[in-house]
Amino acid sequence: MKRLLISISLGASALIPAAAHAQALPAAVVAVVDVDRVQTTCNACKTAIAALQSQQTAQESRLKTLSAPLDTERQSIQTAVNALNGKEPDAALKQRIQTFQTKLHQAQDEAQRAQQQLQLNQQYILKQIDDKLNPIFSQVMQRRGANLLVSQNATLATATSVDVTNDVLAALNTALPSISATAPAAARANTPKGR
Repeated sequence: MKRLLISISLGASALIPAAAHAQALPAAVVAVVDVDRVQTTCNACKTAIAALQSQQTAQESRLKTLSAPLDTERQSIQTAVNALNGKEPDAALKQRIQTFQTKLHQAQDEAQRAQQQLQLNQQYILKQIDDKLNPIFSQVMQRRGANLLVSQNATLATATSVDVTNDVLAALNTALPSISATAPAAARANTPKGR
């Protein structure tokens, strides 16, 4: 009886076509987009990148302004300490050293905050671009009849006929007329300290 059930089961499965077990996938229609080019050459992207570079230049200038007097003071203190030939510094020199250390820590903290802000601004710029790009990818795929969109960075070679970068770029220029180059206060407040 058991053999009869097994043979009936095997016979029945042989009668069911393989297509009924799994759906056939449609033929892949692949499109390729140069995401890096889109993110750096859209109109608003170029403006945001220039603003970010300006922020970085201002930050570097500020750091130079902070470090110049500190370097001078450090050298002066070191000269005074060397002149003591191992003797204990007097109260005035101890106070200078303590004041210098306080100013140095303040400058380091300011530099760290400025660097964090610059990173937050960069992330915020990319988020604004990505938020607009994701729906654009779907729209371009649908318009061009593609069912798979691949980043050009993930390919070895492609034909120009499957490149939809210009379509994506044009749509992004329309959908994203401007980008804020400064992260909102909420993003700054949510950043963990000491990073």
